[in-house]
Amino acid sequence: MSRFEVITDAGITLVAELGMRGLTHRAVDARAGLPLGTTSAYFRTRKALVEALVRRLADLDRAELEQNRLPADETSAVPLGQRLTAADLDHLAESVAAVLDEWLTTGRTRTLARYACLLEATHHPELRTILDYGRTHRVHARALLAAAGAPRPEQAGDHFVACVDGLLFDRLVGAGALTAPPPGTAESRADLTTAIRAILGALTSAR
Repeated sequence: MSRFEVITDAGITLVAELGMRGLTHRAVDARAGLPLGTTSAYFRTRKALVEALVRRLADLDRAELEQNRLPADETSAVPLGQRLTAADLDHLAESVAAVLDEWLTTGRTRTLARYACLLEATHHPELRTILDYGRTHRVHARALLAAAGAPRPEQAGDHFVACVDGLLFDRLVGAGALTAPPPGTAESRADLTTAIRAILGALTSAR
């Protein structure tokens, strides 16, 4: 692993465990097993450290999206003119459910850190741009919903991302964490797939 990855992965773990208050240069050095002062040598300010942490989160998220054959950046958008069928939407729901289930299990630490960073941005507007990597998700969601025949694809795409994010949050820290099937099981993926497919059906003309 590169020094960037070692430092930012340690920071992600700290934020997931302690919240943003736990993210200090000294704490990252200790968690990563690095000599004191290493993190501050790479990232002089706390803002720079947070920005680096968010870049690492985005890179890891992108890799998982690609593994599940979902659009991961703006170069992988739905080709203009392509039409999605109901079967395509079924497959899309399964793929999104697989990613969510990973973010609730092997990627749980990263998911907790992501939400903590988003909350930090509400108090520090200068971080808003770097924390807005979810914009790409909305770009692709709009294209997918347009290809599926949604009457208002831009609105539908934004609503889809918001609903999926809410579903993830509910399963992570909300009531869904207590009532839904345990993450990492076939039942969990099936339940998530059902929920996502229902959202897609509600937003498109393909039922």
